[in-house]
Amino acid sequence: MFTTCKPLILASGSPRRQQFLTDFGFKFISVAPDIDESPWDGEVPDAFARRMALEKAESVARQHPASWVIGADTVVTLEGRILGKPDDAAHALEILRSLQGKKHEVITGLSLCCVQEDVRENLSRNTEVTFAQFDDTILSAYIQTGEPLDKAGAYGIQGKGAFLVRSIVGSCSNVIGLPVASCINMLLQHNVIDALQDRE
Repeated sequence: MFTTCKPLILASGSPRRQQFLTDFGFKFISVAPDIDESPWDGEVPDAFARRMALEKAESVARQHPASWVIGADTVVTLEGRILGKPDDAAHALEILRSLQGKKHEVITGLSLCCVQEDVRENLSRNTEVTFAQFDDTILSAYIQTGEPLDKAGAYGIQGKGAFLVRSIVGSCSNVIGLPVASCINMLLQHNVIDALQDRE
């Protein structure tokens, strides 16, 4: 669908983000950034997601100055509080209980950096997610699949955790980990990608 016109790096080890880029035909490499992902005291979720995305992109871009680097960071928030990845199964159950029957927000920060071209873009996108209501027996059965243990908010909407979600308002890809429309627009604006032309 697209052709990649400039060297492109995804500053992420996330298989889900990698799959998005692969599905659109991008040629890229993935480099997992090594940064401190702790929120600052009093840092609001939106600012935290944008800062993390930018720090991830910049840390990799400094090592590859001629490349265009995508950074992304997704946070799940409930009533302004960031819900990270669970520490263990008991913590996962605690997080999932707190989300039952409620609306929460998923925020993904997105950055594009190129040192050589002096480009440093940064934005965030929000999606509202409403959970259905399930008892602990069902939640525990889901936790036993192992899926929630490496996910912010202890669920994956693109996997088995889809059954937990009653409705969403906004981008589904944003909840999975990358606001695809925003990412593609950003890359098109800087001529990093272009539409694949008919070869006939």
